[in-house]
Amino acid sequence: MKMKKENMILWGLVLLFAVMMSVPFLVPHTGLLALFGIVPLLCMDRIAAQLGKRHVWIYHYTAFVLWNAFTTFWVCNATVGGGIFACLANALQMSLIFGLFRLSKKKFSGSLPYIFLAVAWIAWERFYFDAEISWPWLVLGNSFARSTWAIQWYEVTGSLGGSLWVWACNLGLFGILVSFSDGRWWERFNGKARFAAVAGYVLLLACPLIASGIIGRNYKDAMDADSQLPVLIVQPNIDPYNKFQAMTQDQQNAIVEDQMASVLAERKADSACCSPLLVLAPETFTNDIIVGDYPRSRTWRRFTNMLKNYPGVSMLFGASSYDYIESAEAPSHTARKLNDGLWIESHNSALMIDGSQRTEIFHKSRLVVAVEKTPYPAIFCKVDDMLGGVMGRCVGQDGISLLHVGDIPVGCAVCYESVYGEYYTDYIRKGALAMTIITNDAWWGKTPGYRQHLSYATLRAIETRRAIARCANTGISAIISPSGEIVSETSWWEQAILEGSIPLRKDLTFFVRHGDITGRLCTFIFLLLLLALIVRFTTRK
Repeated sequence: MKMKKENMILWGLVLLFAVMMSVPFLVPHTGLLALFGIVPLLCMDRIAAQLGKRHVWIYHYTAFVLWNAFTTFWVCNATVGGGIFACLANALQMSLIFGLFRLSKKKFSGSLPYIFLAVAWIAWERFYFDAEISWPWLVLGNSFARSTWAIQWYEVTGSLGGSLWVWACNLGLFGILVSFSDGRWWERFNGKARFAAVAGYVLLLACPLIASGIIGRNYKDAMDADSQLPVLIVQPNIDPYNKFQAMTQDQQNAIVEDQMASVLAERKADSACCSPLLVLAPETFTNDIIVGDYPRSRTWRRFTNMLKNYPGVSMLFGASSYDYIESAEAPSHTARKLNDGLWIESHNSALMIDGSQRTEIFHKSRLVVAVEKTPYPAIFCKVDDMLGGVMGRCVGQDGISLLHVGDIPVGCAVCYESVYGEYYTDYIRKGALAMTIITNDAWWGKTPGYRQHLSYATLRAIETRRAIARCANTGISAIISPSGEIVSETSWWEQAILEGSIPLRKDLTFFVRHGDITGRLCTFIFLLLLLALIVRFTTRK
């Protein structure tokens, strides 16, 4: 009976952790809950250690599986196998970090194992941003994506600064609870020590919030709104699962053209109006683009002909694009054979065109594993060939390049790229005065997925202080200010047009200039502590 009660307590703490850490990703304005959400897991570990429980990994692995499942179950709408794998594999990595922390307690004492846990976790998050197989959706700092009023200081630290805040607050509260539990709070701490502990914890909670308020207010006061780029965001609302079965590409082109024409009629009537205007259409809108031979595309010809009537208007849209390569042998691991001597490579691209037929193209670099990208292509492309070619083989470009509305440089993050904070700053360092995001979130259906994806864009706006025009095929399309405020947005799963303007800015934030210092510092500390742990395990007393 006693053992059953103990197990209920441990499983209850596991469930409480999963719920508390999921709510900030699911419910708007609840980000601060993450500052306390890890405490139940730490309590579970402490109680299990006191009870001498074996196989504790079952508890913490289950906790991470539940957290992943509660927050990212919607991936299964696009691919059941991929969704389950992402959930279990991501939870496994989290569990390995927690297991390393439990191992460190055998050689480290006091608060050192908990410091080791925090820096190890943040080092893993940083590594995950650049890993070949990458799924950084649940970075702890992302939990504040719907509570941007609290994190205006991300312009200095980026999202991993939020991860550090989460760990610091959770460990601070856990430390106070432990001192109560073992009697030290009253037996060993005098009044000054207790006051210092409480005051220190309150400052840990409050200082970032105060800093956010000051930075946010000063930033809004200093905003220069003189230079604006008018934007027209077209949301065609085409079901991606029936995109090619339900209608032809010409019919889809007609939908977007009609939406554009309904708004651009006044500009056509005004022959003197040739000021810049950016029109946005969503990711992978068309699939008939041949890189370097754009006139072969009916979509390209149709839109460039239309834009001849609208001086100053540039159009940015997404496309599945292709390179045809003549070669006797495979030119790359990712190339697919069409026939003898002819190969094809695919891209997920963004195109910028205007009425003069000027064309710029950018290939998405941060690709979704399996769906768009075959990881470790030298190995897995051969496996994919044996399976009949079931994995995506898109090829990204090596570095970021900008697109131009007239002579105005803008960046375009294609879908998943908006999740990668430090990568995203490269657009700004290249000279982007404003940002665009094109995406197609309908694969996930009416789930939290598309809202989470929208909210992550607000983090990028704060980190770079660049406004964002976001175009989503079925929603939510939005205009986001440099302070992370969603100025206007469309409804989900409705055909819509969103008009507005975005400010053009040249200033560079600390995060843009210096990159992810928080992640680099935590990685350095983690490696030092890991080395010390290895030495202690390999050195006899």
